[in-house]
Amino acid sequence: MVIDSNFFMSLALKEAWKYQGLTYPNPAVGCTIVGKNNELLAIQAHQKSGFPHAEVMALRDAYINLTNDDKISNITSSKEIHTYLLSNHKNCFKNISLYTTLEPCSHIGKTPSCASLISSLGIKKVYVGFNDINKEASGGNDILQKNGVEVVTSIMQKECEELIQPFNKWQKENFVFFKWAQRLDASMDGGQISCEKSRINVHAMRNVCDLLVIGGNTVRMDRPRLDARLVNGKAPDILIISREKEFDKTIPLFDVGKRKVTIADNFSLLKQYKNIMIEGSSNMLELCKEEVDYHLCYISPTMSSNSSFNSNEYKFKILNLCQVEKDIIMWMKRES
Repeated sequence: MVIDSNFFMSLALKEAWKYQGLTYPNPAVGCTIVGKNNELLAIQAHQKSGFPHAEVMALRDAYINLTNDDKISNITSSKEIHTYLLSNHKNCFKNISLYTTLEPCSHIGKTPSCASLISSLGIKKVYVGFNDINKEASGGNDILQKNGVEVVTSIMQKECEELIQPFNKWQKENFVFFKWAQRLDASMDGGQISCEKSRINVHAMRNVCDLLVIGGNTVRMDRPRLDARLVNGKAPDILIISREKEFDKTIPLFDVGKRKVTIADNFSLLKQYKNIMIEGSSNMLELCKEEVDYHLCYISPTMSSNSSFNSNEYKFKILNLCQVEKDIIMWMKRES
């Protein structure tokens, strides 16, 4: 039977993109596990810093499918999942292949080493999309190979590198993404646009952002809070881009504790932060176009008679597209 490694890696990529923007300071990573007859046993992703890595989550699900032992399903600690698998696997993984978008980690940090776990379970073949450039965690491929695991690298390497790009940028500088919500006709005014799950997703991203950037006119007109209340998270610091420095301090964003609000007419403050979200419309998009790495758009399947997203011509490459309830969410980057 012909094995389509790109197909199984694409499943891992698609799952990982669901959590892009939520894993800071960790990378978004996806993992697929396939049985000896090419049957799909598990697809998982790293969901949040401190949570089990994608490989661990996938191995847990695959173990359940292989053994019907669902006691492990209630275990959420990465260390405890490792321990349970090592104590109970009974060589059930011997004919299994694992596909991961990023080289399995070699170090022991908040979670144990994925490379050591994979080796100890007797998995014979691992497909890797992108080799880890983080010196602390790299070296997983070497551990696997030293333990007799066949490692195939560079599977959908470009797509896996685009997934890991935010993490790679955090290692040296900052990562900036521009987020907006619109209807099918590109209108952005007239109240709430996105569905509840999309709004929760945005709040979860705010929870892990260092800085949120917004335009002064939007602040004055919308009087936003710009916190992460829908996920009971922390509110990021705020940079308001405005030539006019005077604002009504009863606007809710000024009343959020443990945050710093800066008003400036430039983006120099971005150098002091790592993970940055910019929210706005066409005017802000034009102002910050040289600062932005990726773009994130939420599209609601509705229409309105209000004003549209008018801007200069932009061409984007869609990195990932998924549906949340009725909304479409697209991660994109500008084409040069």
